[in-house]
Amino acid sequence: MSMVEALGRIQSIEASLQQLSERSAAAVSVASSASSASFASALSSAMGTSDVSALLSPAGSPTAVTAGSTTAVTAAAATGSTAGGVTGDAVVAAAKKYIGVPYVWGGTNPATGMDCSGFVQRVFKDLGVELPRVVSDQMQKGTPVASLAEAKPGDLLVSYGGEHISIYLGNGKAIDAPVPGQTIQIRDAWEKYSNLTSIRRIVPAGGS
Repeated sequence: MSMVEALGRIQSIEASLQQLSERSAAAVSVASSASSASFASALSSAMGTSDVSALLSPAGSPTAVTAGSTTAVTAAAATGSTAGGVTGDAVVAAAKKYIGVPYVWGGTNPATGMDCSGFVQRVFKDLGVELPRVVSDQMQKGTPVASLAEAKPGDLLVSYGGEHISIYLGNGKAIDAPVPGQTIQIRDAWEKYSNLTSIRRIVPAGGS
């Protein structure tokens, strides 16, 4: 069950509890403890965990169902992210770990080699952010950045109409898996030379 579905289920349970609370005082008194146990059981099932203490306030009311958390879930769904708190700086640090890995067309395994989109997918996956496998799908994720001048570390640079993708490091530098015979490396962001197709921001900007 997804987080969005879980939130919907929790809200449905809350509506049921509200109806119970409108009954007579005696009925509410009896139903209250049973409803709390039922709520905890349903919440546990929805969230796939037997420990619901972290999701409940001391009074037994849900603390996870707030406008902020709902917004976070919606944002995560839009970007494909499953982890919170990831920034562009974290993306840069994760990407640099793969410097020297050979380019292999269709590759997704750093032990044997990766291609440009396999590299990008792997970096974000290391941070708990799920991205599609190929450039044409990756370039649809996140939010657009208007120009290279506005790009921030961690942004994705897509070039040649979606044929290539790299990760921007800032200061005119990018890291990518370039072509067969070469390795993942840091180099000038050559996408600035008239072949840049789009820039996508997958996680909050980091650096300057």
